Amino acid sequence: MKRTICFYFQVHQPFRLRRYRFFDIGDNHHYFDDFNNKSIMKKVAERSYLPMNKLLLNLIKEYGKRFKVAFSITGSAIEQFEMYAPEVLESFKKLAETGCVEFLAETSAHSLSVMKNDDEFARQIAFHRALIEKYFGQTPGTFRLTELVYSDEIGAKVAEMGFKTMLTEGARHVLGWKSPNFVYTNAIEPKLKVLLRNFRLSDDISFRFSDRGWAEWPVTSEKFARWLNELQAREEIVNLFMDYETFGEHQAASTGIFEFMKNLPKQVFSSTDFEFATPSEAVEKHQPVAPIHVPFPISWADEERDLSAWLGNELQDDAFDSLYALTDKIVALGIPEVHEIWLRLQNSDHFYYMCTKWFSDGNVHKYFNPYTNPYEAYINYMNVLSDFILFVNKLTDKKDDPSANIQDEMKKLPCFSLSGQQGCYFSTLTQKVSKSEEKRQLADPTKSESPLPDIAKKQPTEKKTAAKKAASSSSKSASTKKAATTKKATPAKKTGKEK
Repeated sequence: MKRTICFYFQVHQPFRLRRYRFFDIGDNHHYFDDFNNKSIMKKVAERSYLPMNKLLLNLIKEYGKRFKVAFSITGSAIEQFEMYAPEVLESFKKLAETGCVEFLAETSAHSLSVMKNDDEFARQIAFHRALIEKYFGQTPGTFRLTELVYSDEIGAKVAEMGFKTMLTEGARHVLGWKSPNFVYTNAIEPKLKVLLRNFRLSDDISFRFSDRGWAEWPVTSEKFARWLNELQAREEIVNLFMDYETFGEHQAASTGIFEFMKNLPKQVFSSTDFEFATPSEAVEKHQPVAPIHVPFPISWADEERDLSAWLGNELQDDAFDSLYALTDKIVALGIPEVHEIWLRLQNSDHFYYMCTKWFSDGNVHKYFNPYTNPYEAYINYMNVLSDFILFVNKLTDKKDDPSANIQDEMKKLPCFSLSGQQGCYFSTLTQKVSKSEEKRQLADPTKSESPLPDIAKKQPTEKKTAAKKAASSSSKSASTKKAATTKKATPAKKTGKEK
């Protein structure tokens, strides 16, 4: 039986915040840098998404069902495609039509909500599933959490939602002597299959491809095929997981990265016993060899392969806790425009920018960071969050007051652009999916479950009383303003191993 190569690409573009000053708090609800977001999307689309999608489509046309890949496209990326680069979205739809591409589910906001609130985690997955169904006509059966975050407990939650497969990192401290080149199962729910990233071969493409100081440079398709052949014959699957922006953005076209990918399938077919498969196909083909025990969350980030890139210091923890303290109020309001802002603020990149690890992984953090230092990132984010907290509190007070008009406050909120039209993306998509669901119910009355959750109906589940929540939010807002006015932030207490 042939062995398997599973190519998976993460496609993600966060909504970047504008420089939000202290004096904006309470007066300006325009949080996002529209010009910068559009410019970055256009640039990456031209350098990476469009040429790589064209290359993959040509490979599928050349090799047919023999060549397959998988994508996890975040909700924020899909939203920006429709707003700024609809041609990219169309090119992904063409790939979906081939039947050789699997689209994975994740949290729509590319968030770490699983670490804070199970209900919000489930809502975001439902919303992202609806996105994939709407744009690509697939119902995902494979799950990939933000930055390959995984643990036994997280995997069990994902299995309860009906997913059959989950992707994560083949971390050394988890595997020990074991190989990542097999199918494993979740330690709590064995029905969930787990695919582990081969970080050495993946990073040879993602990070070392253009490194002229590396002993193995240059990387050619012939050399990569030889590395595959050097694996032990009993190893069944090689999972190559990476950022899609590797092609053309992180590794420029001048490095030969596109030529490498163009020639790789030919070399694999002609000189190895490997074949390409999607994650769903891979777990059907190969039997799991053992459960993989991951008691604490892991990821594919940095040397530690843990969550310290996002939740490793006091700046990140304070911002994270302040954000999710709003959960009950956001859900109770049930206003799509407000919920959309909250989704964008949950993006894990905001916390990544606050990372204070600047040793062996410092260059990687610097490449992805628009701020000069983590303290600037924290102050800017907390300025935005402070205003948002005040805004949500105002809406909550008006909603509880029968004589108040909540629309007066909503008029102060900038409208979101959607394909040149004014309107809230979250609201517009919800309406489109709801209409689609209506037609589906008319055609088959037995299918009555909506793919999108009703955020207004979901009741708060936190144990704290509303009064305590309001007091907590007000206290947090006040302390945040004070932090924002400080020119030099107090260095965060470092937790975890520094490199």
